[in-house]
Amino acid sequence: MSTLVGTGSLIRLALRLDRVRLPIWMLVTVGLVLATATSVADLYPDDASRKQIAATIGSNPAMSAIYGTVYDTSLGAVVMWRLAIVGALMVTLMSIMTVNRHTRQDEEAGRLELIGATVVGRHAPTTAALLVAGGANIVVALVISAGLAGQGLPVGGSFLAGFAFGALGIAFAAVAAAAAQLAENARTVTGIAALVLAVAFVLRLVGDASSVAWLSWISPIGWLQQTHAYAENRWWTLVLLLAVAVVFTGVAFALGSGRDHGAGLIRSRPGPPAASASLSGPFGLAWRLHRGSMIGWLAGFLVLGLMFGAIANSATDLVKDNPQMAEIVEQMGGQSVLIDAFMTAILGIIALVVSIYAVQATLRLRSEETAVRAEPVLATGVSRWRWAVSHLVFAAIGAAVMLVAAGAAMGLAYGISVNDIGGQFGNVMQAALVQLPATLVVAGIAMALFGLAPRYVIGSWAALTVFWLLGQLGPMLRVPQWLMDVSPFTHVPKLLSDVSAAPLVWLSVVAVALMAAGLAGFRRRDIG
Repeated sequence: MSTLVGTGSLIRLALRLDRVRLPIWMLVTVGLVLATATSVADLYPDDASRKQIAATIGSNPAMSAIYGTVYDTSLGAVVMWRLAIVGALMVTLMSIMTVNRHTRQDEEAGRLELIGATVVGRHAPTTAALLVAGGANIVVALVISAGLAGQGLPVGGSFLAGFAFGALGIAFAAVAAAAAQLAENARTVTGIAALVLAVAFVLRLVGDASSVAWLSWISPIGWLQQTHAYAENRWWTLVLLLAVAVVFTGVAFALGSGRDHGAGLIRSRPGPPAASASLSGPFGLAWRLHRGSMIGWLAGFLVLGLMFGAIANSATDLVKDNPQMAEIVEQMGGQSVLIDAFMTAILGIIALVVSIYAVQATLRLRSEETAVRAEPVLATGVSRWRWAVSHLVFAAIGAAVMLVAAGAAMGLAYGISVNDIGGQFGNVMQAALVQLPATLVVAGIAMALFGLAPRYVIGSWAALTVFWLLGQLGPMLRVPQWLMDVSPFTHVPKLLSDVSAAPLVWLSVVAVALMAAGLAGFRRRDIG
């Protein structure tokens, strides 16, 4: 029997299952890219403004690291410069989640075992997942290309830009397919693929901000920017992205041929013959399940804090001579002092990333439930309330610890750069901690959905995406204030300003109410 038998049927099944989720991903990605392009055209309408931003970015390694370099001063090139990071994140995450969902996640849940008992080839699930993700990226590429061209930008550059995003998405779909052969659970697959994405971003960041520019050339994210769309139009760089896709697809098929169904090439270590006393209760078990993830996230936030704290003093060069950019940065977080605005904007981004951990940790409840690991625990003397709270506590504590770590590292690095550790450390720590109530609101949304509508827990990720879009693009697109107020992060007090207790109290009340509603709902609904 051919290893690809049944691929067509699995593609139809995947499209049926993703009939809502995947179109939403695609619409949000396209809408975000095209809205950003429109806003950039408004911000830099003439050649003088574009030359100014190019000179500012080029002379500031900190800004080159964050945003990438401006390789040309045409409107299209500045649009592509601003789109690169946002568009790259959207297409790569869409591809990773789609492939993971239809490979390792289905295998972990036992659905692929049922499908595999029929006339289905060994590589058919992986092939179907890759074709679905690849098709979605091609559609996104076509719509982005047409949308950019429809805004009056050159057609050649527009199609190169659109297909660069599509090729990047296809490359990371293949990365996720290879990762699905390595790990035994979907969470680890996401972590491996996300680590590859993070390494690609770091290589691009270091390459653009230092004299070792060749590092950008070994990063798929760097290749996206090296297309030089609307300038040189380097179509050949797409070959590099497609080569990555081919290589990782081959790796996925090769690894898939040599492993047992349900297993991964990275096997879980066997536990000790006797459990420690810490595992005698639900909180000890929750700590055992969350500690690896917490330590990894914590290390990442320490590095982020040190990096952004070190460049904060020079980052204000971007906005000192650009009134439009100064206005945007101030709307994103500052009130009067641009350094405060920059620090607040960075801490707001860090808080959104911390929220990813908080949602992930909270939804561990759902993964334990669907994997039928919750039932044996609840069959003992452990109540539903204690079991759910044990995971929720580590979601909240973990978020708090990560904000403290990021704030401490950022405050220390910034204080050293301005020779004022004593004066700046406490201020930055305070600015980091006031982000906690908003982060807990996001965790509360995840808990409420888990307890009241477990089938729709994906809504917690959707809510976080909306909050991120409002925070990053709301000021740029001049979104109405009532819509900005939907995000809990809009109500966070500003850095170095007088902190008002009222918004923090209200955010905390909302977070507690959402968590309580989720706990109450979980106590009354059926398991599974």
